[in-house]
Amino acid sequence: MALVRARVVVSGRVQGVFFRYTTCQEAERLKVNGWVANRRDGTVEAVMEGEKPAVEALITWCHHGPPGAVVRKVEVDWQEYKGEFSSFSIKGWG
Repeated sequence: MALVRARVVVSGRVQGVFFRYTTCQEAERLKVNGWVANRRDGTVEAVMEGEKPAVEALITWCHHGPPGAVVRKVEVDWQEYKGEFSSFSIKGWG
């Protein structure tokens, strides 16, 4: 199975709605490693690594997020897989 890495920036009403927490839960369920963080501009950023179908499933989930979120845009930047994460974590402000 191909291992991939993606950097994702999610725009809309995505802060204050448990977006980071539920992204972390979904990543753990899918066995995706990386991190998620709020950015000062009101967006949420995530870097995710894992098997391609799992990363794609997490990106698909990011298009709607948790209840209360209103996702307007999801930007995806596919990057070279680095294998630098052993789990998925919530970071502070990015």
